[in-house]
Amino acid sequence: MFKDQVVWMTGASSGIGEALVYEMAAKGAKLILSARRAPELERVKEGCVSRGANAENIMVLTLDVTDEAAMPGKVKEAHEKWGRIDMLLNNAGISQRSLCVDTDMQTYRTLFEVDVFGQIALTKQVLPIMIEQGSGHMVVTASVAGKIGAAKRTGYCAAKHAMMGFFDALRTEVTRQGIRVTTITPGYIRTAISENALKGDGSEFGETDKNIAGGMDVTKCAKVIMRGFEKGKFEIPVGEGIEMKALLIKRFFPNMLFKMAERVSN
Repeated sequence: MFKDQVVWMTGASSGIGEALVYEMAAKGAKLILSARRAPELERVKEGCVSRGANAENIMVLTLDVTDEAAMPGKVKEAHEKWGRIDMLLNNAGISQRSLCVDTDMQTYRTLFEVDVFGQIALTKQVLPIMIEQGSGHMVVTASVAGKIGAAKRTGYCAAKHAMMGFFDALRTEVTRQGIRVTTITPGYIRTAISENALKGDGSEFGETDKNIAGGMDVTKCAKVIMRGFEKGKFEIPVGEGIEMKALLIKRFFPNMLFKMAERVSN
């Protein structure tokens, strides 16, 4: 499925993005790796090569998803490399760890600029390329938080709910043009997401909370996602904690879920 496919991954320098890059490289994909930090992207590229990938099949392209003005040039570079883009995996993102009452409006705006508007802007830039190709695959890393509210994540949950809605709606528009849309809904995965999360004043949280520390191994997570791609799933839930059961509870017993979430927050 991924042999010689051109895959553009944002948020490729760590976490789920990095783990997916290694899986896709092993399957022969041609990769465009994007994030803000070039040294970290080069490290990931070397990690692919050390695992047997061809360095010529990996492009490092720094990108800040909040810099909308730079996107047309970045998309042009990405497209010109191999003449097509088969998959765009919108994986860049940032989380939150602060009560609503303690969260500045600017922090909420930052969460939306990174987690929502940055993803939409890049998707809109790449979509015409896929339409012209008559094929493509748009993917977003959303979250269980895109379906369930959680304390100290009001902005993050709002952003991820927005992404679930946007990409579900996009799917209805582009399927007939040969373009697939997949949403990934991870639960607690062992990454640096809580360390890099924003506090109410916009500073870094700087800690790994216990739910993340006890979450699914990121490599195992990536393998589950890859199987979801191969099976053609529109939505790929991934995780192994109680948060995954909460998805079913909300669907069938929403009041029970709301009460459970209140107890957890206290």
